[in-house]
Amino acid sequence: MTSTFRLPWGMVIAVAVVTGPRLPAAGQVPRSEPPSADCAQWGGSPARNNVVDAKNIPAEWNAGEFDHKTGVWKSASAKNIKWVARLGSQSYGTPIVAGPRVFCATNNGAGYLARYPADVDLGCLLAFTRSDGRFLWQLSREKLQGGRTLDWPLQGICCSPMVEGDRLWIVTNRAEVVCLDTQGFADGENDGPYRDEPRTGTGEADIVWLYDMPKELGSVQHNMACCSVTAAGDLLLTGTSNGVDDSHEELPAPDAPSFIALDKRTGKLVWADGSPGRNILHGQWASPAYGVLGGVPQAIFAGGDGWLYSFLATRENEAGRPKLLWKFDTNPKESKWDDMGRGGRNNIIASPVIAGGRVYIATGQDPEYGEGQGHLWCIDPAKRGDTSAELVVDKQGRPVPPRRIQNLDKAAGERLVPNPASAALWHYTGHDGDVLYISTRSHLFAITPGGK
Repeated sequence: MTSTFRLPWGMVIAVAVVTGPRLPAAGQVPRSEPPSADCAQWGGSPARNNVVDAKNIPAEWNAGEFDHKTGVWKSASAKNIKWVARLGSQSYGTPIVAGPRVFCATNNGAGYLARYPADVDLGCLLAFTRSDGRFLWQLSREKLQGGRTLDWPLQGICCSPMVEGDRLWIVTNRAEVVCLDTQGFADGENDGPYRDEPRTGTGEADIVWLYDMPKELGSVQHNMACCSVTAAGDLLLTGTSNGVDDSHEELPAPDAPSFIALDKRTGKLVWADGSPGRNILHGQWASPAYGVLGGVPQAIFAGGDGWLYSFLATRENEAGRPKLLWKFDTNPKESKWDDMGRGGRNNIIASPVIAGGRVYIATGQDPEYGEGQGHLWCIDPAKRGDTSAELVVDKQGRPVPPRRIQNLDKAAGERLVPNPASAALWHYTGHDGDVLYISTRSHLFAITPGGK
């Protein structure tokens, strides 16, 4: 196997390791292909559980030196490095390894295509050979008009693709869901039905179909469209990144969907849901998970309102909306949203993870705004309805609908009550009185005063 890593100065490196088969995805998550040494989507499987059964992984490596004038890699100075390939100046997507190729999203800082010099800002997906890191082709998506409110400069494409066979799916910086031929135009064919590529030569991406979410759904992303897609059979699951405007107070498209399912073969919309609605706090950049839990196929999305949602992951829908199985509020009801990370109410930026028949989700803030008061929840996905740990009720004991800024209004006589349908198995906030919790790759340590 070739494990790939991104370097902070715009390179992707390949560390050669020998691996055994990937661990079966927990939570009865089906795979479309037999287990292999590939990592064909973010998290390795729809469960998003980044665990592999690997052997002989190098304990250390060094990328070595680069010529400061030409940028040429000096391989003799490296340790445990198989190859190095140049990326753009900023890269946020995890490299994906599938078959004979490696794919990584970035910006156009590498300038691989003559028609787009490196000083032209683009969202890009690059394809390299797995064996030696040779450049194959580039997907190039121009920046949206509207500046950083919609498409932040130099961020490129910020998510990771999913690959199955000779097809690849990714969300671009323009909030387009695109299906690509993994061979580009090297096979001498322009796979369709999409035929509007401006170039069809060597080094160019071959688009099979394209679904423009802002055009088709009316969604308006905040800063960037970012979602690493996954699949439930032929259903392609993704978020729209619908968010607030530049004031951080108004939602340009409060009725637009937040979560959608497309037919991954054709790009046709199967269903859409806008549950977060007017309660979106900032943006929506989390990636969905999928698993068969308790015998039920579940598509699990993290909403921009701080709620986790599970939908029936089939084509079944009512007037274009999927069946909601359960929802869970990941924020304490008394927490309050305040812009720029000043409040205690959080976004969900992390992906939900499925393992052992349970669902895990962590919350936090936009990293630019500080860490926030994080929460980690373990949730039982067999419960139904509102499965939050607590409920807010009014003076008459009636449940209060969710609110954007703060769920609990004590001045109005509202109060918290335990939820009899709670799916919370445990909740971790990072501290417990005088006990400090520190995690490593393999253990969680609880440290008391005096180091005992």
